[in-house]
Amino acid sequence: MEIILKEDVLNLGYKNDIVTVKSGYGRNYLIPTGKAVIASPAAKKMLAEELKQRAHKLEKIKKDAEAVAASLNGVSLKIATKVSATGAIYGSVGNIQIAEELAKLGHNIDRKIIVVKDSVKEVGNYKAIVKLHKEVSVEIPFEVVAEEA
Repeated sequence: MEIILKEDVLNLGYKNDIVTVKSGYGRNYLIPTGKAVIASPAAKKMLAEELKQRAHKLEKIKKDAEAVAASLNGVSLKIATKVSATGAIYGSVGNIQIAEELAKLGHNIDRKIIVVKDSVKEVGNYKAIVKLHKEVSVEIPFEVVAEEA
């Protein structure tokens, strides 16, 4: 059964993809929950027209993301936090602290698009990834240092 996805479905596809699924999965779950519609010829034509109209807007969004990525390129952060005598951090450093440091530098980045791969619980050098767009991401190195008393 061919369907058109109306939203991203994990392990199946992204919004506006035409995918083939088993008929029970499509009829009993995807279509009743509003996640998909049947890919009839009329629905395919509407999807093609909608994608054509939206392509210009999506290209602009991608260019804006690339401009932000260019401004973030080469940025490196230094985050001061309270540290024990052994060098362990009280708590941890996450995307909130990175977003605050970027805001101090004049880059207003939503903390939800910042990903810190490793758990930051000690003083040292780490990397965070800012996912600006599906195809555009920037890696930002940051250093965690002891706070001056």
